[in-house]
Amino acid sequence: MSLADAVAHLSPERWEQANRLLIRKALAEFAHECLITPEADGEEYVVRSDDGLTSYRFTAVRRALDHWQVDPESITRHRDGERLPLAALDFFIELRESLGLSDEILPVYLEEISSTLSGTCYKLTKPRVTSAELVASGFQAIETGMTEGHPCFVANNGRLGFGIHEYLSYAPETASPVRLVWLAAHRSRAAFTAGVGIGYEEFIRQELGADTVERFAGTLAGQGLDPADYLLIPVHPWQWWNKLSVTFAAEVARRHLVCLGEGDDEYLAQQSIRTFFNSSAPHKHYVKTALSVINMGFMRGLSAAYMEATPAINDWLAQLIENDPVLKATGLSIIRERAAVGYRHQEYERATDRYSPYRKMLAALWRESPVPSLEDGESLATMASLLHVDHAGASFAGALIERSGLAPTEWLRRYLRAYYTPLLHSFYAYDLVFMPHGENVVLVLEDGVVRRAVYKDIAEEIAVMDPDAVLPPEVRRIAVEVPEDKKLLSIFTDVFDCFFRFLAAHLAAEGILAEDGFWRTVAEVTREYQHANPELADGFRRYDLFAPEFARSCLNRLQLRDNRQMVDLADPSGALQLVGTLENPIAGL
Repeated sequence: MSLADAVAHLSPERWEQANRLLIRKALAEFAHECLITPEADGEEYVVRSDDGLTSYRFTAVRRALDHWQVDPESITRHRDGERLPLAALDFFIELRESLGLSDEILPVYLEEISSTLSGTCYKLTKPRVTSAELVASGFQAIETGMTEGHPCFVANNGRLGFGIHEYLSYAPETASPVRLVWLAAHRSRAAFTAGVGIGYEEFIRQELGADTVERFAGTLAGQGLDPADYLLIPVHPWQWWNKLSVTFAAEVARRHLVCLGEGDDEYLAQQSIRTFFNSSAPHKHYVKTALSVINMGFMRGLSAAYMEATPAINDWLAQLIENDPVLKATGLSIIRERAAVGYRHQEYERATDRYSPYRKMLAALWRESPVPSLEDGESLATMASLLHVDHAGASFAGALIERSGLAPTEWLRRYLRAYYTPLLHSFYAYDLVFMPHGENVVLVLEDGVVRRAVYKDIAEEIAVMDPDAVLPPEVRRIAVEVPEDKKLLSIFTDVFDCFFRFLAAHLAAEGILAEDGFWRTVAEVTREYQHANPELADGFRRYDLFAPEFARSCLNRLQLRDNRQMVDLADPSGALQLVGTLENPIAGL
Protein backbone atom coordinates (compact mmCIF):
# COMPACT_ATOMS: atom_id res chain seq x y z
CA MET A 1 0.00 0.00 0.00
CA SER A 2 1.34 3.44 -0.92
CA LEU A 3 1.50 6.34 1.50
CA ALA A 4 -1.37 8.05 -0.32
CA ASP A 5 -3.52 4.90 -0.48
CA ALA A 6 -3.42 4.62 3.31
CA VAL A 7 -5.50 7.79 3.60
CA ALA A 8 -7.65 7.32 0.50
CA HIS A 9 -10.75 7.07 2.69
CA LEU A 10 -10.29 10.70 3.79
CA SER A 11 -12.13 12.38 0.94
CA PRO A 12 -13.87 15.78 1.30
CA GLU A 13 -17.30 14.22 0.73
CA ARG A 14 -16.84 11.47 3.31
CA TRP A 15 -15.29 13.91 5.79
CA GLU A 16 -18.32 16.18 5.48
CA GLN A 17 -20.68 13.27 6.07
CA ALA A 18 -18.66 11.95 9.03
CA ASN A 19 -18.69 15.41 10.65
CA ARG A 20 -22.44 15.70 10.19
CA LEU A 21 -23.03 12.30 11.78
CA LEU A 22 -20.76 13.02 14.73
CA ILE A 23 -22.25 16.46 15.41
CA ARG A 24 -25.70 14.84 15.29
CA LYS A 25 -24.62 12.42 17.99
CA ALA A 26 -22.95 15.17 20.03
CA LEU A 27 -26.09 17.34 19.97
CA ALA A 28 -28.27 14.36 20.94
CA GLU A 29 -26.13 12.92 23.73
CA PHE A 30 -24.93 16.24 25.19
CA ALA A 31 -28.55 17.41 25.35
CA HIS A 32 -29.45 14.13 27.03
CA GLU A 33 -26.70 14.72 29.61
CA CYS A 34 -27.76 18.36 30.17
CA LEU A 35 -24.40 19.69 28.97
CA ILE A 36 -26.27 21.78 26.41
CA THR A 37 -29.87 23.00 26.49
CA PRO A 38 -31.38 23.31 23.02
CA GLU A 39 -33.91 26.15 22.76
CA ALA A 40 -37.10 25.66 20.75
CA ASP A 41 -37.41 28.11 17.85
CA GLY A 42 -40.48 27.35 15.80
CA GLU A 43 -40.09 23.82 14.43
CA GLU A 44 -36.35 23.85 15.06
CA TYR A 45 -34.05 23.71 18.05
CA VAL A 46 -31.05 26.01 18.51
CA VAL A 47 -27.79 25.43 20.41
CA ARG A 48 -25.46 28.41 20.81
CA SER A 49 -21.70 28.50 21.27
CA ASP A 50 -20.13 29.69 24.51
CA ASP A 51 -19.73 33.22 23.12
CA GLY A 52 -23.30 33.20 21.77
CA LEU A 53 -22.17 34.10 18.26
CA THR A 54 -22.36 30.69 16.58
CA SER A 55 -25.60 28.74 16.45
CA TYR A 56 -26.50 25.20 15.46
CA ARG A 57 -30.06 24.68 14.24
CA PHE A 58 -31.73 21.29 13.81
CA THR A 59 -34.96 19.34 14.05
CA ALA A 60 -35.44 16.51 16.51
CA VAL A 61 -38.02 14.16 17.95
CA ARG A 62 -37.95 13.97 21.74
CA ARG A 63 -38.63 10.57 23.22
CA ALA A 64 -38.75 8.76 26.56
CA LEU A 65 -35.72 9.03 28.87
CA ASP A 66 -35.04 12.52 27.48
CA HIS A 67 -33.79 10.97 24.24
CA TRP A 68 -33.09 13.41 21.42
CA GLN A 69 -33.55 11.84 17.99
CA VAL A 70 -31.81 14.48 15.87
CA ASP A 71 -32.21 14.52 12.09
CA PRO A 72 -28.62 14.74 10.80
CA GLU A 73 -29.65 16.29 7.48
CA SER A 74 -31.41 19.16 9.29
CA ILE A 75 -28.30 20.44 11.11
CA THR A 76 -26.99 23.85 10.03
CA ARG A 77 -24.31 26.12 11.51
CA HIS A 78 -24.50 29.91 11.45
CA ARG A 79 -22.32 32.85 12.53
CA ASP A 80 -22.86 36.55 11.84
CA GLY A 81 -25.72 35.73 9.51
CA GLU A 82 -23.53 33.46 7.40
CA ARG A 83 -24.03 29.72 7.03
CA LEU A 84 -20.84 27.78 7.78
CA PRO A 85 -19.84 24.19 7.04
CA LEU A 86 -20.18 21.65 9.85
CA ALA A 87 -16.82 20.93 11.47
CA ALA A 88 -16.71 18.74 14.57
CA LEU A 89 -13.40 20.08 15.89
CA ASP A 90 -14.80 23.63 15.73
CA PHE A 91 -17.95 22.43 17.49
CA PHE A 92 -16.00 21.23 20.54
CA ILE A 93 -13.85 24.38 20.66
CA GLU A 94 -16.93 26.62 20.37
CA LEU A 95 -18.63 24.76 23.25
CA ARG A 96 -15.58 23.87 25.34
CA GLU A 97 -16.83 25.76 28.43
CA SER A 98 -20.32 24.24 28.24
CA LEU A 99 -18.72 20.81 27.90
CA GLY A 100 -16.23 21.38 30.73
CA LEU A 101 -13.20 20.65 28.54
CA SER A 102 -10.07 21.78 30.36
CA ASP A 103 -6.98 23.12 28.61
CA GLU A 104 -5.26 19.81 29.33
CA ILE A 105 -8.06 17.53 28.12
CA LEU A 106 -9.27 19.50 25.06
CA PRO A 107 -6.45 18.69 22.59
CA VAL A 108 -6.42 15.00 23.53
CA TYR A 109 -10.20 14.88 23.16
CA LEU A 110 -9.93 16.55 19.75
CA GLU A 111 -7.43 13.86 18.79
CA GLU A 112 -9.95 11.18 19.79
CA ILE A 113 -12.66 12.97 17.79
CA SER A 114 -10.33 13.13 14.76
CA SER A 115 -9.66 9.41 15.04
CA THR A 116 -13.37 8.67 15.39
CA LEU A 117 -14.11 10.76 12.29
CA SER A 118 -11.37 9.02 10.34
CA GLY A 119 -12.85 5.65 11.29
CA THR A 120 -16.30 6.79 10.12
CA CYS A 121 -14.79 7.83 6.78
CA TYR A 122 -13.31 4.36 6.41
CA LYS A 123 -16.66 2.75 7.19
CA LEU A 124 -18.28 4.96 4.53
CA THR A 125 -16.01 3.35 1.90
CA LYS A 126 -17.33 -0.13 2.61
CA PRO A 127 -19.98 -1.71 0.35
CA ARG A 128 -23.46 -0.79 1.48
CA VAL A 129 -24.93 -3.85 3.16
CA THR A 130 -28.57 -3.55 4.16
CA SER A 131 -29.73 -4.65 7.59
CA ALA A 132 -31.86 -7.31 5.89
CA GLU A 133 -28.72 -8.71 4.24
CA LEU A 134 -26.70 -8.44 7.44
CA VAL A 135 -29.14 -10.51 9.52
CA ALA A 136 -28.57 -13.37 7.07
CA SER A 137 -24.78 -13.08 7.45
CA GLY A 138 -22.42 -15.00 9.68
CA PHE A 139 -21.37 -14.10 13.21
CA GLN A 140 -18.14 -12.34 12.25
CA ALA A 141 -19.66 -10.54 9.26
CA ILE A 142 -22.12 -9.00 11.71
CA GLU A 143 -19.35 -8.20 14.21
CA THR A 144 -17.22 -6.39 11.62
CA GLY A 145 -20.28 -4.79 10.00
CA MET A 146 -21.07 -2.58 13.00
CA THR A 147 -20.62 1.11 12.18
CA GLU A 148 -21.49 3.12 15.27
CA GLY A 149 -19.56 1.84 18.28
CA HIS A 150 -20.84 2.65 21.78
CA PRO A 151 -24.24 4.35 21.45
CA CYS A 152 -23.66 6.93 24.22
CA PHE A 153 -20.05 8.02 23.85
CA VAL A 154 -19.39 10.65 21.19
CA ALA A 155 -15.63 9.99 21.01
CA ASN A 156 -15.99 6.21 20.81
CA ASN A 157 -13.24 5.21 18.38
CA GLY A 158 -10.25 7.14 19.70
CA ARG A 159 -7.70 4.32 19.66
CA LEU A 160 -4.90 6.78 20.47
CA GLY A 161 -1.65 5.06 19.61
CA PHE A 162 -2.73 3.48 16.34
CA GLY A 163 -1.16 4.87 13.19
CA ILE A 164 -3.19 4.65 10.00
CA HIS A 165 -1.46 1.45 8.86
CA GLU A 166 -2.20 -0.06 12.28
CA TYR A 167 -5.84 1.07 12.08
CA LEU A 168 -6.15 -0.68 8.72
CA SER A 169 -4.55 -3.81 10.21
CA TYR A 170 -6.25 -4.04 13.60
CA ALA A 171 -9.56 -2.12 13.72
CA PRO A 172 -12.52 -4.52 13.80
CA GLU A 173 -14.37 -2.79 10.97
CA THR A 174 -11.47 -3.41 8.57
CA ALA A 175 -11.90 -7.19 9.08
CA SER A 176 -8.18 -7.72 8.48
CA PRO A 177 -6.87 -11.15 9.52
CA VAL A 178 -4.34 -10.93 12.36
CA ARG A 179 -1.73 -13.40 13.52
CA LEU A 180 -0.82 -12.99 17.18
CA VAL A 181 2.79 -12.63 18.32
CA TRP A 182 3.92 -15.22 20.87
CA LEU A 183 6.42 -14.57 23.65
CA ALA A 184 8.08 -17.02 25.99
CA ALA A 185 8.01 -15.57 29.50
CA HIS A 186 10.27 -16.87 32.26
CA ARG A 187 8.31 -18.58 35.01
CA SER A 188 10.07 -16.49 37.65
CA ARG A 189 8.03 -13.51 36.42
CA ALA A 190 4.99 -15.07 34.77
CA ALA A 191 2.01 -17.04 36.07
CA PHE A 192 -0.60 -19.19 34.32
CA THR A 193 -3.93 -19.89 35.99
CA ALA A 194 -6.81 -21.92 34.65
CA GLY A 195 -10.24 -23.26 35.48
CA VAL A 196 -10.78 -26.60 37.12
CA GLY A 197 -9.41 -29.51 35.13
CA ILE A 198 -7.22 -27.46 32.77
CA GLY A 199 -3.46 -28.02 32.65
CA TYR A 200 -1.00 -25.66 30.96
CA GLU A 201 0.74 -28.07 28.58
CA GLU A 202 -2.40 -29.68 27.23
CA PHE A 203 -4.23 -26.37 26.93
CA ILE A 204 -1.44 -24.66 24.99
CA ARG A 205 -1.04 -27.66 22.72
CA GLN A 206 -4.78 -27.59 21.91
CA GLU A 207 -4.73 -23.86 21.18
CA LEU A 208 -1.50 -23.71 19.17
CA GLY A 209 -1.21 -27.18 17.74
CA ALA A 210 1.63 -29.62 18.39
CA ASP A 211 3.73 -28.41 15.44
CA THR A 212 3.74 -24.79 16.58
CA VAL A 213 4.52 -25.73 20.18
CA GLU A 214 7.47 -27.81 18.97
CA ARG A 215 8.66 -25.00 16.73
CA PHE A 216 8.59 -22.54 19.63
CA ALA A 217 10.40 -25.02 21.88
CA GLY A 218 13.07 -25.35 19.19
CA THR A 219 13.51 -21.56 19.07
CA LEU A 220 14.15 -21.50 22.82
CA ALA A 221 16.47 -24.49 22.73
CA GLY A 222 18.38 -22.89 19.87
CA GLN A 223 19.22 -20.00 22.22
CA GLY A 224 20.42 -22.39 24.91
CA LEU A 225 17.22 -21.96 26.94
CA ASP A 226 15.06 -24.67 28.52
CA PRO A 227 11.45 -24.51 27.26
CA ALA A 228 10.29 -25.91 30.61
CA ASP A 229 11.40 -22.66 32.25
CA TYR A 230 8.98 -20.57 30.18
CA LEU A 231 5.27 -19.91 29.72
CA LEU A 232 3.85 -18.83 26.37
CA ILE A 233 1.96 -15.53 26.15
CA PRO A 234 -0.03 -14.32 23.11
CA VAL A 235 0.53 -10.64 22.36
CA HIS A 236 -1.21 -8.10 20.14
CA PRO A 237 1.23 -7.27 17.32
CA TRP A 238 0.87 -3.54 18.07
CA GLN A 239 1.83 -4.18 21.69
CA TRP A 240 5.01 -5.99 20.67
CA TRP A 241 6.20 -3.41 18.16
CA ASN A 242 5.22 -0.30 20.11
CA LYS A 243 5.55 -1.22 23.78
CA LEU A 244 7.14 -4.49 24.78
CA SER A 245 10.12 -4.37 22.40
CA VAL A 246 11.02 -0.95 23.86
CA THR A 247 9.45 -0.54 27.31
CA PHE A 248 10.38 -4.11 28.28
CA ALA A 249 13.79 -3.98 26.58
CA ALA A 250 15.61 -5.11 29.74
CA GLU A 251 13.42 -8.20 29.97
CA VAL A 252 14.18 -9.09 26.36
CA ALA A 253 17.91 -8.48 26.79
CA ARG A 254 18.07 -10.72 29.87
CA ARG A 255 15.96 -13.43 28.15
CA HIS A 256 13.18 -13.10 30.68
CA LEU A 257 11.13 -12.55 27.53
CA VAL A 258 11.89 -14.24 24.20
CA CYS A 259 10.01 -13.38 21.01
CA LEU A 260 9.04 -16.60 19.25
CA GLY A 261 7.29 -15.10 16.23
CA GLU A 262 3.72 -15.36 14.99
CA GLY A 263 1.32 -18.23 15.54
CA ASP A 264 -0.31 -20.01 12.60
CA ASP A 265 -3.99 -19.25 13.27
CA GLU A 266 -5.65 -16.14 11.88
CA TYR A 267 -7.87 -14.03 14.13
CA LEU A 268 -10.37 -11.21 13.69
CA ALA A 269 -10.47 -8.24 16.07
CA GLN A 270 -13.78 -7.87 17.90
CA GLN A 271 -15.67 -4.66 18.74
CA SER A 272 -13.72 -4.40 22.00
CA ILE A 273 -10.59 -4.09 19.77
CA ARG A 274 -8.20 -6.12 21.98
CA THR A 275 -10.16 -9.40 21.85
CA PHE A 276 -9.69 -11.77 18.92
CA PHE A 277 -11.95 -14.44 17.41
CA ASN A 278 -10.12 -17.42 15.91
CA SER A 279 -11.29 -17.40 12.29
CA SER A 280 -9.01 -20.32 11.36
CA ALA A 281 -10.64 -22.53 14.00
CA PRO A 282 -13.88 -20.91 15.27
CA HIS A 283 -14.35 -23.60 17.96
CA LYS A 284 -11.10 -22.53 19.65
CA HIS A 285 -10.96 -19.83 22.33
CA TYR A 286 -11.11 -16.09 21.87
CA VAL A 287 -7.84 -14.45 22.96
CA LYS A 288 -7.95 -11.18 24.89
CA THR A 289 -4.68 -9.27 24.91
CA ALA A 290 -3.20 -6.23 26.58
CA LEU A 291 -3.26 -3.18 24.30
CA SER A 292 -1.76 0.08 25.59
CA VAL A 293 -3.85 2.43 23.48
CA ILE A 294 -6.33 4.91 24.89
CA ASN A 295 -9.88 4.18 23.80
CA MET A 296 -13.08 5.53 25.35
CA GLY A 297 -11.61 6.75 28.59
CA PHE A 298 -9.14 4.01 29.45
CA MET A 299 -5.80 2.56 28.55
CA ARG A 300 -6.82 -0.90 27.33
CA GLY A 301 -4.24 -2.89 29.24
CA LEU A 302 -4.66 -6.14 31.16
CA SER A 303 -3.45 -6.59 34.70
CA ALA A 304 -1.30 -9.61 35.53
CA ALA A 305 -2.64 -9.47 39.09
CA TYR A 306 -6.25 -9.52 37.87
CA MET A 307 -5.55 -12.39 35.51
CA GLU A 308 -4.61 -14.71 38.37
CA ALA A 309 -8.15 -14.83 39.75
CA THR A 310 -9.95 -14.66 36.40
CA PRO A 311 -10.58 -18.40 35.79
CA ALA A 312 -11.77 -18.95 39.37
CA ILE A 313 -14.28 -16.09 39.10
CA ASN A 314 -15.61 -17.54 35.85
CA ASP A 315 -15.93 -21.03 37.34
CA TRP A 316 -17.78 -19.58 40.34
CA LEU A 317 -20.28 -17.74 38.15
CA ALA A 318 -20.80 -20.70 35.81
CA GLN A 319 -21.60 -22.86 38.85
CA LEU A 320 -24.03 -20.27 40.21
CA ILE A 321 -25.90 -20.18 36.89
CA GLU A 322 -25.89 -23.96 36.62
CA ASN A 323 -27.43 -24.32 40.09
CA ASP A 324 -30.09 -21.61 39.75
CA PRO A 325 -33.35 -22.83 38.18
CA VAL A 326 -34.53 -19.34 37.21
CA LEU A 327 -31.32 -18.52 35.33
CA LYS A 328 -31.26 -21.98 33.77
CA ALA A 329 -34.82 -21.56 32.56
CA THR A 330 -33.92 -18.36 30.67
CA GLY A 331 -31.25 -20.26 28.75
CA LEU A 332 -28.54 -17.92 30.03
CA SER A 333 -24.94 -19.03 29.68
CA ILE A 334 -21.56 -17.39 29.92
CA ILE A 335 -18.53 -17.94 27.78
CA ARG A 336 -15.99 -18.54 30.48
CA GLU A 337 -12.54 -17.07 30.63
CA ARG A 338 -10.90 -20.45 31.05
CA ALA A 339 -7.23 -19.59 31.34
CA ALA A 340 -5.06 -16.54 31.86
CA VAL A 341 -1.41 -15.67 31.87
CA GLY A 342 0.28 -12.55 33.20
CA TYR A 343 3.78 -11.13 33.40
CA ARG A 344 5.05 -9.00 36.26
CA HIS A 345 7.75 -6.48 35.44
CA GLN A 346 9.39 -6.20 38.82
CA GLU A 347 10.86 -2.71 38.44
CA TYR A 348 7.68 -1.12 37.13
CA GLU A 349 5.74 -2.82 39.91
CA ARG A 350 8.07 -1.30 42.51
CA ALA A 351 7.67 2.12 40.90
CA THR A 352 3.85 2.20 40.57
CA ASP A 353 0.57 1.50 42.34
CA ARG A 354 -1.66 -1.40 41.34
CA TYR A 355 -3.79 0.70 38.98
CA SER A 356 -0.88 1.94 36.87
CA PRO A 357 -0.98 1.21 33.10
CA TYR A 358 2.66 0.08 33.45
CA ARG A 359 1.35 -2.99 35.27
CA LYS A 360 -1.10 -3.79 32.46
CA MET A 361 1.20 -4.20 29.47
CA LEU A 362 1.67 -7.96 29.30
CA ALA A 363 -1.14 -10.38 30.09
CA ALA A 364 -3.71 -12.39 28.16
CA LEU A 365 -6.74 -14.56 28.68
CA TRP A 366 -8.52 -17.25 26.74
CA ARG A 367 -12.32 -17.08 26.58
CA GLU A 368 -14.55 -19.86 25.32
CA SER A 369 -16.04 -19.53 21.87
CA PRO A 370 -19.85 -19.67 21.71
CA VAL A 371 -19.68 -21.52 18.38
CA PRO A 372 -19.51 -25.10 19.80
CA SER A 373 -22.65 -24.49 21.89
CA LEU A 374 -24.88 -23.86 18.86
CA GLU A 375 -27.60 -26.32 17.96
CA ASP A 376 -28.92 -26.95 14.45
CA GLY A 377 -30.58 -23.84 13.03
CA GLU A 378 -29.03 -21.46 15.57
CA SER A 379 -26.76 -18.53 14.72
CA LEU A 380 -24.92 -15.81 16.64
CA ALA A 381 -24.93 -12.02 16.67
CA THR A 382 -23.40 -9.50 19.04
CA MET A 383 -26.18 -7.66 20.91
CA ALA A 384 -24.61 -4.40 19.76
CA SER A 385 -26.02 -5.28 16.34
CA LEU A 386 -29.57 -4.55 17.56
CA LEU A 387 -28.67 -0.85 17.52
CA HIS A 388 -27.11 -0.96 14.06
CA VAL A 389 -28.87 1.14 11.41
CA ASP A 390 -27.96 0.84 7.74
CA HIS A 391 -27.45 3.65 5.20
CA ALA A 392 -31.17 3.71 4.42
CA GLY A 393 -32.21 4.03 8.08
CA ALA A 394 -33.30 0.42 8.49
CA SER A 395 -32.35 -1.18 11.81
CA PHE A 396 -30.85 -4.61 12.33
CA ALA A 397 -33.45 -5.20 15.08
CA GLY A 398 -36.24 -4.35 12.65
CA ALA A 399 -34.82 -6.77 10.09
CA LEU A 400 -34.73 -9.53 12.71
CA ILE A 401 -38.36 -8.86 13.61
CA GLU A 402 -39.30 -9.01 9.93
CA ARG A 403 -37.43 -12.29 9.50
CA SER A 404 -39.00 -13.82 12.62
CA GLY A 405 -42.57 -13.32 11.42
CA LEU A 406 -43.55 -12.49 15.01
CA ALA A 407 -45.50 -9.46 16.14
CA PRO A 408 -42.97 -6.83 17.30
CA THR A 409 -44.11 -7.03 20.93
CA GLU A 410 -43.78 -10.82 20.93
CA TRP A 411 -40.29 -10.63 19.40
CA LEU A 412 -39.33 -8.07 22.04
CA ARG A 413 -40.79 -10.21 24.85
CA ARG A 414 -38.63 -13.17 23.85
CA TYR A 415 -35.53 -11.00 23.65
CA LEU A 416 -36.25 -9.50 27.09
CA ARG A 417 -36.77 -12.92 28.68
CA ALA A 418 -33.41 -14.04 27.32
CA TYR A 419 -31.37 -10.91 28.12
CA TYR A 420 -33.19 -8.80 30.72
CA THR A 421 -34.78 -11.38 33.02
CA PRO A 422 -31.39 -12.92 33.96
CA LEU A 423 -30.14 -9.44 34.88
CA LEU A 424 -33.13 -8.92 37.16
CA HIS A 425 -32.71 -12.26 38.86
CA SER A 426 -28.98 -11.84 39.34
CA PHE A 427 -29.61 -8.47 40.97
CA TYR A 428 -32.47 -9.45 43.25
CA ALA A 429 -31.33 -12.96 44.18
CA TYR A 430 -27.57 -12.41 44.49
CA ASP A 431 -26.79 -8.66 44.49
CA LEU A 432 -24.86 -9.60 41.34
CA VAL A 433 -24.48 -7.13 38.50
CA PHE A 434 -22.90 -7.30 35.07
CA MET A 435 -21.73 -4.70 32.57
CA PRO A 436 -24.44 -5.82 30.13
CA HIS A 437 -23.89 -3.45 27.21
CA GLY A 438 -24.22 -4.58 23.60
CA GLU A 439 -20.63 -5.62 23.06
CA ASN A 440 -20.65 -7.77 26.20
CA VAL A 441 -23.59 -9.95 25.16
CA VAL A 442 -23.91 -12.46 22.34
CA LEU A 443 -27.43 -13.40 21.20
CA VAL A 444 -28.28 -16.87 19.98
CA LEU A 445 -30.83 -16.54 17.18
CA GLU A 446 -33.06 -18.88 15.23
CA ASP A 447 -34.92 -17.50 12.22
CA GLY A 448 -34.55 -13.98 13.63
CA VAL A 449 -35.89 -14.90 17.09
CA VAL A 450 -33.68 -14.47 20.18
CA ARG A 451 -33.47 -17.92 21.79
CA ARG A 452 -31.01 -17.18 24.58
CA ALA A 453 -28.27 -14.81 25.67
CA VAL A 454 -24.60 -15.42 26.33
CA TYR A 455 -22.86 -12.99 28.69
CA LYS A 456 -19.14 -12.39 28.33
CA ASP A 457 -16.28 -10.30 29.71
CA ILE A 458 -16.95 -11.72 33.15
CA ALA A 459 -14.03 -11.34 35.55
CA GLU A 460 -13.33 -7.65 34.98
CA GLU A 461 -16.96 -6.59 34.68
CA ILE A 462 -19.12 -8.35 37.29
CA ALA A 463 -19.61 -7.24 40.89
CA VAL A 464 -21.46 -8.45 43.96
CA MET A 465 -22.81 -5.31 45.62
CA ASP A 466 -22.73 -6.76 49.10
CA PRO A 467 -19.32 -6.34 50.74
CA ASP A 468 -20.31 -8.96 53.33
CA ALA A 469 -21.21 -11.62 50.75
CA VAL A 470 -19.77 -15.04 51.51
CA LEU A 471 -17.54 -15.76 48.54
CA PRO A 472 -14.63 -18.14 48.01
CA PRO A 473 -11.31 -16.40 48.83
CA GLU A 474 -10.15 -16.30 45.21
CA VAL A 475 -13.42 -14.60 44.17
CA ARG A 476 -13.49 -11.99 46.94
CA ARG A 477 -12.31 -9.17 44.72
CA ILE A 478 -15.70 -8.94 42.97
CA ALA A 479 -17.40 -7.90 46.25
CA VAL A 480 -17.81 -4.10 46.23
CA GLU A 481 -19.55 -1.55 48.39
CA VAL A 482 -22.15 0.48 46.49
CA PRO A 483 -24.44 3.03 48.18
CA GLU A 484 -28.02 1.79 48.46
CA ASP A 485 -29.42 4.56 46.30
CA LYS A 486 -27.03 3.74 43.44
CA LYS A 487 -27.46 -0.04 43.26
CA LEU A 488 -30.42 -0.07 40.89
CA LEU A 489 -28.56 2.16 38.43
CA SER A 490 -27.01 -1.11 37.24
CA ILE A 491 -30.40 -1.68 35.57
CA PHE A 492 -31.68 1.87 35.09
CA THR A 493 -28.47 3.27 33.58
CA ASP A 494 -26.76 0.28 31.98
CA VAL A 495 -29.89 -1.31 30.52
CA PHE A 496 -32.69 1.27 30.27
CA ASP A 497 -30.70 4.41 29.48
CA CYS A 498 -27.66 3.02 27.65
CA PHE A 499 -29.37 0.36 25.55
CA PHE A 500 -33.17 0.20 25.60
CA ARG A 501 -33.39 3.99 25.04
CA PHE A 502 -31.80 3.58 21.61
CA LEU A 503 -33.54 0.34 20.67
CA ALA A 504 -36.95 1.82 21.50
CA ALA A 505 -36.17 4.96 19.48
CA HIS A 506 -35.06 3.02 16.39
CA LEU A 507 -38.15 0.81 16.38
CA ALA A 508 -40.43 3.81 16.91
CA ALA A 509 -38.75 5.85 14.15
CA GLU A 510 -39.28 3.00 11.68
CA GLY A 511 -42.93 2.62 12.67
CA ILE A 512 -42.29 -0.95 13.82
CA LEU A 513 -43.22 -0.53 17.49
CA ALA A 514 -44.43 2.61 19.24
CA GLU A 515 -42.51 3.70 22.32
CA ASP A 516 -45.35 3.08 24.72
CA GLY A 517 -45.64 -0.46 23.33
CA PHE A 518 -41.93 -1.01 23.85
CA TRP A 519 -41.89 0.15 27.46
CA ARG A 520 -45.18 -1.57 28.27
CA THR A 521 -43.56 -4.83 27.17
CA VAL A 522 -40.53 -4.13 29.41
CA ALA A 523 -42.95 -3.51 32.30
CA GLU A 524 -44.85 -6.74 31.55
CA VAL A 525 -41.69 -8.85 31.52
CA THR A 526 -40.57 -7.17 34.77
CA ARG A 527 -43.87 -8.00 36.48
CA GLU A 528 -43.82 -11.49 35.01
CA TYR A 529 -40.47 -12.07 36.70
CA GLN A 530 -41.65 -10.55 40.00
CA HIS A 531 -44.85 -12.61 40.11
CA ALA A 532 -42.85 -15.79 39.42
CA ASN A 533 -40.47 -15.09 42.33
CA PRO A 534 -42.58 -13.91 45.29
CA GLU A 535 -39.89 -14.95 47.78
CA LEU A 536 -37.88 -11.90 46.61
CA ALA A 537 -40.73 -9.45 47.25
CA ASP A 538 -38.81 -7.55 49.93
CA GLY A 539 -36.10 -6.76 47.40
CA PHE A 540 -38.66 -5.68 44.80
CA ARG A 541 -40.04 -3.15 47.29
CA ARG A 542 -36.61 -2.00 48.47
CA TYR A 543 -35.25 -1.54 44.95
CA ASP A 544 -38.33 -0.42 43.04
CA LEU A 545 -38.03 -0.83 39.28
CA PHE A 546 -41.31 1.07 38.89
CA ALA A 547 -40.11 4.14 40.81
CA PRO A 548 -41.23 7.40 39.17
CA GLU A 549 -37.67 8.53 38.37
CA PHE A 550 -34.01 7.63 38.71
CA ALA A 551 -30.70 9.46 38.71
CA ARG A 552 -29.38 10.55 35.32
CA SER A 553 -25.87 9.05 35.04
CA CYS A 554 -23.78 10.78 32.37
CA LEU A 555 -21.08 8.86 30.55
CA ASN A 556 -19.75 11.60 28.28
CA ARG A 557 -19.23 13.84 31.30
CA LEU A 558 -16.79 11.23 32.63
CA GLN A 559 -14.80 11.22 29.40
CA LEU A 560 -14.88 15.01 28.99
CA ARG A 561 -13.50 15.38 32.52
CA ASP A 562 -10.65 12.87 32.06
CA ASN A 563 -10.40 10.96 28.81
CA ARG A 564 -7.32 9.01 29.89
CA GLN A 565 -9.00 7.42 32.93
CA MET A 566 -12.70 8.09 33.23
CA VAL A 567 -13.23 6.22 36.47
CA ASP A 568 -11.21 5.86 39.65
CA LEU A 569 -10.85 2.08 39.65
CA ALA A 570 -10.56 2.09 43.45
CA ASP A 571 -14.02 3.72 43.76
CA PRO A 572 -16.04 3.20 40.56
CA SER A 573 -19.43 4.20 41.99
CA GLY A 574 -17.90 7.36 43.50
CA ALA A 575 -16.87 8.50 40.03
CA LEU A 576 -20.42 8.58 38.64
CA GLN A 577 -21.54 11.88 37.17
CA LEU A 578 -25.15 12.21 38.27
CA VAL A 579 -27.13 15.20 36.98
CA GLY A 580 -30.78 15.46 37.92
CA THR A 581 -33.20 12.65 37.18
CA LEU A 582 -34.90 10.87 34.32
CA GLU A 583 -38.56 9.89 34.29
CA ASN A 584 -38.81 6.12 34.50
CA PRO A 585 -40.61 4.96 31.32
CA ILE A 586 -42.14 1.91 33.06
CA ALA A 587 -43.44 3.83 36.10
CA GLY A 588 -47.18 3.37 36.41
CA LEU A 589 -47.33 0.67 33.74
